[in-house]
Amino acid sequence: MQDLALGMPTNQTELDMPPADHIKVGDMAPVIRPAGDNIVELAQMKFGFPPIGKRGPVFNVRSQGRHFSDCHRCLVPASAFFEPTKKKDQKIKHRLTFVDATLMAIAAIWRPSRKGQPSAFAMLTTEPGSDVEPFHNRQLVVLRPRDWKAWIDLDKPEEELLRPLPGGSLKVETARGNGPIGKL
Repeated sequence: MQDLALGMPTNQTELDMPPADHIKVGDMAPVIRPAGDNIVELAQMKFGFPPIGKRGPVFNVRSQGRHFSDCHRCLVPASAFFEPTKKKDQKIKHRLTFVDATLMAIAAIWRPSRKGQPSAFAMLTTEPGSDVEPFHNRQLVVLRPRDWKAWIDLDKPEEELLRPLPGGSLKVETARGNGPIGKL
């Protein structure tokens, strides 16, 4: 974090971000959010905003045509993300990781706790890049470490940050089956 010009509070360590094999909508998960003067903190939040009406929780938010300067911005740290597809009656999961880095962050927004509910976050999506397009018509906004601070501070134009990665940035591993992939 220090290499990225993002200071961490002295009372937090890597133990505040325990590893998890798979985080699902409704689970608690770590996010990186602003905590003051050029400092960020790890906070546990619920994945997905509470349901609206008869719909389920909101866990993805389209970024195109929207501005997030008045939102609570955060980062969802991850080593990978998954894109599921279905071929006939078989589920196929595609695990996407950076080709040249071990950690990524997904651009997200969060809301403070309300009505007894914990603070919650939703990830931002954009049109798919060439690495994701074969599997899905949308993709998460994945940020390289050099852009983490820019998203937190919004000191770059949103159009520069909230776009797909260039082709060849992501490695894809595919697994078949109906159960969780686990480690590939």
